[in-house]
Amino acid sequence: MSSNLTYSKPKTLLNPASGYLSGYSHTLNPYSGCSFACSYCYVRQMPIALFHKQDWGAWVTVKEGAADVLRKDLEKARRKGAVTIFMSSSTDPYQPAEYQQQITRSLLEVLAASPPDFLIVQTRSPLVTRDIDLLQTLGDRVRVSMTIETDREDIRKAFTPSAPPIAARLKALERIVQANIPAQATIAPVLPCTDHFAKTLSGIVNKICIDDYFMGDGAKGKRTEKIGVRSIYEQLDLDDWYSREAYLRVLDQIKAHYNEDQIGISQEGFLP
Repeated sequence: MSSNLTYSKPKTLLNPASGYLSGYSHTLNPYSGCSFACSYCYVRQMPIALFHKQDWGAWVTVKEGAADVLRKDLEKARRKGAVTIFMSSSTDPYQPAEYQQQITRSLLEVLAASPPDFLIVQTRSPLVTRDIDLLQTLGDRVRVSMTIETDREDIRKAFTPSAPPIAARLKALERIVQANIPAQATIAPVLPCTDHFAKTLSGIVNKICIDDYFMGDGAKGKRTEKIGVRSIYEQLDLDDWYSREAYLRVLDQIKAHYNEDQIGISQEGFLP
């Protein structure tokens, strides 16, 4: 999706983490808005989206001067204790705008020079491989979490038509692992998939996070229900995948290829 870019100069970049992300001290969002515009994104039901004049996905705000702001924020945060950062909680740090704007890379340069106690990079974009050099400097203080909700490209197109193809994400995740950067595949939310999904992932990465709307949208599935994503399942005649039990069929797959300590369910799968 092509998004209208605007620019802002934030006063702060590190925000206190809470709720679902309470295992972290801070969240870090290089942008506001996200042009991937995933149909099920819980941010659609947050104030930043609800009160914006344009549809979610049609606008992106670039945070200018973000690196300088982060340096100051880090200094202040360290006075209060350990700094563990979730990047990002309400946008994708590697959405298309990042190709030109490079805000995320500028933030990683700051973090590489002055490492936090832990950083998770949550994305669905192969662009993350561009920054392998910086991620490597963080050693075991970083984890790349690549969202791969399904192994079916037809399902990806139905739910997230503006997001990167599944094959490209798998290849990117493989490159990250080969570069010895800690990584996980994040099946969140679980979407309809084949019976070979877990086997495919097991050939690439040794850590899995699995989540669904009912555990992970921050409102026990109520936000997702308001978004209306159920209608996509109905159109595809896949209603049985929109339930509190659907994730279990994928979890059973995963357990056949991964040990218990390699699997994180919902919130625990994202913890530092």
